Amino acid sequence: MLDTDETRGEEISPDGIESTGHSRLRIGDCRAVLPTLEADSVHMVLTDPPYFLDGLDSAWRKGGKDSPRATGAIGGLPVGMKFDPRQGRALQLFMEEVGGELSRVLKPGGFCLAFSQPRLAHRMASGLEDAGFEIRDLIAWHFTGKSQFKAFSQDHFVRRMTLDERDQDALIASMGGRRTPQLRPQFEAIILAQKPRVGTFVENWQHHRLGLMDAAQSLNGGSPANVMAVEKADKSEKGDGNDHLTPKPLRLLEHLIRLFTESGQTVLDPFMGSGSTGVAALAAGREAMGIELNPEYAAMARKRMGE
Repeated sequence: MLDTDETRGEEISPDGIESTGHSRLRIGDCRAVLPTLEADSVHMVLTDPPYFLDGLDSAWRKGGKDSPRATGAIGGLPVGMKFDPRQGRALQLFMEEVGGELSRVLKPGGFCLAFSQPRLAHRMASGLEDAGFEIRDLIAWHFTGKSQFKAFSQDHFVRRMTLDERDQDALIASMGGRRTPQLRPQFEAIILAQKPRVGTFVENWQHHRLGLMDAAQSLNGGSPANVMAVEKADKSEKGDGNDHLTPKPLRLLEHLIRLFTESGQTVLDPFMGSGSTGVAALAAGREAMGIELNPEYAAMARKRMGE
């Protein structure tokens, strides 16, 4: 972690990047900020792009237009959980646009790990692949607690139908308690993408110290696996006043960072949110760089990384 002298007195540097020791945070839309970053300048991207959560409007607010944004806004997307195929297509195009810049700023062989809702993981992966990344694997972040069962009974719809009560009863009985096809969520997908290497794995490592994973890193014992069991972040981990809807557990983020980078390298999160990736990067002895659209979340991230 940072020592006391480095965390004392946050400042804004002349180019608008807020600095706290080994962390840098820029406020703005990543689509505008990423092109200003130097090519081949970061070692890893670890991020949780905005995706389609129940109750969020098309500007990624929960509770309507007067509510704070949950994450960075993406204009023109359908609302919430409509299961409209346009959602996936829009997400894929968005990730292709952002992914092109992420590939540009990553060093050869660097990894980009992006969290995704399972039902849209194929679109997330396709967008990154179309941007030039190689899709190396799909990681499942497995959790057991705090997962809401959102499957809905259809009984109330039957009661509104123009059928007599006996026919309604018979129709309800025929469904046998069946609900909409929404299984209780117990995992999120993480797309493991890699910027193409220059030369062989060994040659890329010689020149960039990237492209290979540290197989000695273990999350729950044994070799690194593509199913990672970690419970969701609780209130003590999120910190006071953190109302971000989807913070990821620090233990998982730090494991991913240690797996694909080495000490002193730079980890970028273009959708920083409340700063969990930055906190995990600093805890792992890496440099943290973030971009966040929402000034309130940026302030929260700055505070957490400073602490």
